[in-house]
Amino acid sequence: MTYARRIDLRSDTVTQPDETMRVAMSSAQVGDDVLDHDPTMRRLEEETAARLGMEAALWVPSGTMGNVIAMVIHLRRGDRFLAPRAAHVLEAELGSSAWLAGGMPHPLEWKVGPGRISAEDVRAHASQSSPYYALTTRLLCLENTHNFAGGTVTPPDEHALLVSAAREAGLLVHLDGARLWNASVALGVPPAALTVGVDTVQVCLSKGLGAPVGSVVAGSRSFVQEARRVRKMLGGGIRQGGVLAAAGLVALERIDDLAADHANAAMLAEGLAELGWEVGKPETNIVIAAVPDTAAALAGLDRVDVLATAVPGGVRFVTHRDAPELDVAEALRRISAARSPAPAA
Repeated sequence: MTYARRIDLRSDTVTQPDETMRVAMSSAQVGDDVLDHDPTMRRLEEETAARLGMEAALWVPSGTMGNVIAMVIHLRRGDRFLAPRAAHVLEAELGSSAWLAGGMPHPLEWKVGPGRISAEDVRAHASQSSPYYALTTRLLCLENTHNFAGGTVTPPDEHALLVSAAREAGLLVHLDGARLWNASVALGVPPAALTVGVDTVQVCLSKGLGAPVGSVVAGSRSFVQEARRVRKMLGGGIRQGGVLAAAGLVALERIDDLAADHANAAMLAEGLAELGWEVGKPETNIVIAAVPDTAAALAGLDRVDVLATAVPGGVRFVTHRDAPELDVAEALRRISAARSPAPAA
């Protein structure tokens, strides 16, 4: 059976700018951002910095660039950095932390919960009392929400313990907050409550919020001054960036809308569980289903025009603003009618 359209649950990056966002982009006040700092871009950066509780911010084309800029500035070549196992900077950024920033990654196991590391492990692996020829550990890279753990959230008190442990050991702290907005909505706290004590943070505008492109990396004014230089070196200098920044400003006003995505993820997980799938309760907008054969599961979903992505040992569904409640219900109906793919044993 074929369907009139596909339901795309591969990622919250598949969203498209709506009419309101397109109008804002078309009427944006612009300038040459490389030469004079585009006025709309400046406004977006100042607004984002304020929401994150940081001194300053810089727009970048992608979250990967934002993360690698922070690492280039924080690390010396050969320095070790700590990050949760399966963090995005370790698994989905083409090794740029090593290739471009010269960092030596060291993954920490999830001791507190899925995607969540312990302060004790940070202390244990951050010791600087080593021989001169040993690795120097310089940075802790956190991730909130943790993508590959299923969009899991690190709460403020736990975040504070991790930052405190890093500080005690003399480490800098970078937060990959690509979906920090989701964590903020899930916990009912302002985004700035989840950045306390970090040196830098990266947040995404095209995941969930609907902007067509762009992330922001934030920190001290001196960091952002140097980050602008590194962005240019990486080819991220832009001209009339206000067209894209205008979309980002509209996106920032839609953070509260993420609650609907979370509710739809809970609905999807519950429906899949009723159909015999092995799924955990989502904390935000990502649903991970364990399946015995990922390729077969994705093929079965594709046959009913429902798109998802592979993760180790399972399938990932991500709810978003372009797949409302009716789409989630329809996806469940199609999966149920096809009785495919088979759930995990």
